[in-house]
Amino acid sequence: MRQRRLVMAVTAAALVVVAAGCGSGGGQPAGGGGAQGSGGTSATIALFLPESKTTRYEAFDRPLFEAKVKQLCAGCKVLYANADQDPAKQQGQVESALTQGANVLVLDAVDASAVAPLVNQAKQKKAPVVAYDRLISGIGYDYYVSFDNVKVGEVQGQALLDELNRRGTTDKGQIVMLNGAPTDPSAGDYKKGAHKALDGKVKIGREFDTPDWSPDKAQQETEQAITALGRDSVIGIYAANDGMASGAVTAIKRAGYPTPPPVTGQDAELTAVQRILTGDQTMTVYLNIRQQAEKAAELAVSLAKGERPPAPTTSNNGSADIPSFLLDPLVVTKSNIKDTIVKDSFYTADQICTADVGSACAQAGLR
Repeated sequence: MRQRRLVMAVTAAALVVVAAGCGSGGGQPAGGGGAQGSGGTSATIALFLPESKTTRYEAFDRPLFEAKVKQLCAGCKVLYANADQDPAKQQGQVESALTQGANVLVLDAVDASAVAPLVNQAKQKKAPVVAYDRLISGIGYDYYVSFDNVKVGEVQGQALLDELNRRGTTDKGQIVMLNGAPTDPSAGDYKKGAHKALDGKVKIGREFDTPDWSPDKAQQETEQAITALGRDSVIGIYAANDGMASGAVTAIKRAGYPTPPPVTGQDAELTAVQRILTGDQTMTVYLNIRQQAEKAAELAVSLAKGERPPAPTTSNNGSADIPSFLLDPLVVTKSNIKDTIVKDSFYTADQICTADVGSACAQAGLR
């Protein structure tokens, strides 16, 4: 996954930046750690995000990253690309950025197990690499910025177990697990953490590694599980993010549950917060994406200046111990939306409390 403040204002400002050059002394050095000129550091920083089905990437990660780079480095240019969950497309985007003279790459890989050759290309161009959100495997590089993903899965699993215990249904059926894209190592970490919380305490009836984090596929998997296990036997859904939770909730509604089983999530998407208020979703993990995006931007600018700030920990990717900044998740339920998401201005009460959730907002003290 956290606290996100003034996101809407920052988003609006950052979208003006997009990929334009910033300030005087700009330009595109042909590699290395950045050049020095009358306008200070001048470098090209490339940001690559994996997909747009999860709303956080375009709504938060990108604009927050761009705004922080502009704040720290008036002479830096940001190149941006979204791969739309296509590894081949991302490969072309990275290679294009290197051809354009990118000095630093910040890479959220579509397939983190298959991009070592791209990292090697960056090394040959003397362009440092920051793995963003997903731990790239098979090669050493400069930094990794993410959340403690095993802990994210653990708090999700524990929240589901707590709700089952509260309802007294833990031993009365089975749960379904929707773990996320098998090409994303973060999904494997969430899965590991969730099993740590759930194994031996509740029966897992069906488990899926959902391709592309797709809400539609999550809905199909949930419908398949309900059909196979029986509606009354499915007592809870572990969904690794809010997008898949939306698919699970749709399947639950179609199945006609008199009382919907608990459903987990992650990313604090606006629609997920509204589902929590109405009781369709039990919780989400609130990730401080501002902190993540800004830390990545700080590291990118430092690397462009030839600096290497110390990292508090390392993450082993199978080939090397990568200097890492790992952030903590925060569980959000109906009881603390006001004291977390609204308090931090991640969303305002007006944004959350649309007409269809007005009464639920009043019950939660948001109105």
